[in-house]
Amino acid sequence: MKKIAYIELDTHSEIASNFMELMDDSAIFDVDYFFSSKINEIINIQNQNIIITNPNSLIKELKKSKYDFVIIGTVHRYFNIFEKIAEQYKTAIICHNLNFVKASNFDLLKAIFKENFKFRLKLLFRESLLKKSKVYRKAKNLFVLEKEIFLQNNENNNIKELPLFYNKYDTQSENKILNIVIPGAVSQKRRNYISVIEKLKNLKIEKSESGLEIVFLGKASGKELQELKKIEKEIPTHITIKYFTEKVSQLVFDEYMKNADMLWCPIKQATEFFSQKEFYGKTKLSGNIGDAIKYGEFAIFPKNYISSYKFIIQEEKDIMLQFQKIKNIHFDFQLNYNKKDVLKKLETALLNLSNKRDC
Repeated sequence: MKKIAYIELDTHSEIASNFMELMDDSAIFDVDYFFSSKINEIINIQNQNIIITNPNSLIKELKKSKYDFVIIGTVHRYFNIFEKIAEQYKTAIICHNLNFVKASNFDLLKAIFKENFKFRLKLLFRESLLKKSKVYRKAKNLFVLEKEIFLQNNENNNIKELPLFYNKYDTQSENKILNIVIPGAVSQKRRNYISVIEKLKNLKIEKSESGLEIVFLGKASGKELQELKKIEKEIPTHITIKYFTEKVSQLVFDEYMKNADMLWCPIKQATEFFSQKEFYGKTKLSGNIGDAIKYGEFAIFPKNYISSYKFIIQEEKDIMLQFQKIKNIHFDFQLNYNKKDVLKKLETALLNLSNKRDC
């Protein structure tokens, strides 16, 4: 068997969890998982191959076993550590923000003064921010998690697709009322909640029609929370909204997602990471793609989001009519994204990496 080390110290616990669940069924690869205590707590999976570590002890821990290659789940910090790993091991990095990957040192220096000044200064002096490009260059193998993003960036021969999203919950909701879930933190930063609230204000449902429940499945705070409290008092009684003022646990998140009739994903076309412009579907993956596949749900995306996925539907002007239409159509997620087939594709991608000589 091939031996892999998978490292996640920072964020993207859901990606690490997907990788672990798929690899549990692999007869080709044996994986050790190097997680920070924060990541391990979020994932909350009992696995004897999990090694709790931190940046200072990571390299020492890696040396205890021999690995065919190393996968780093996130390189948004600890650049000094990851540079050494990329020098010593055949390394692949999962890329979540491609314009950040491409950003020059001058771009990074300018970004330090734009926001989060203390944290970014720490990245500069303690974690060698300006080694960022060296880490990605020395790794030589870069993965993105969506086929469409890969196709738009495949002029870079180092970028490959890593299939990780599979249909885990093959359930069909039988709700008496339409249950619409908006997954993600209720913040205007990456999603256009203002447009959602405006649509809810003007939503018209005949009393003879089935009711409607809109679930804002993420922590709401600030102006967005105040708007939700306000609109809650204004909407008709057969329309209900639900929101959370604390972080939503994975257990609660799973239950609401499995019970949804569909997802409503008002993502903005552009966002920023480390003050670099990123574009959903082009340089950055929306996690809602993975959500839709995992929970087997249609997802309504903004009209300007172009996608070939059959389960992604562009938002229409009459959103209530659209909800009702989507309720009556079907997409076989198990046929298209079952665990066995996705694992096979994942293993192929990893074998191609393992067999590469130029590393």
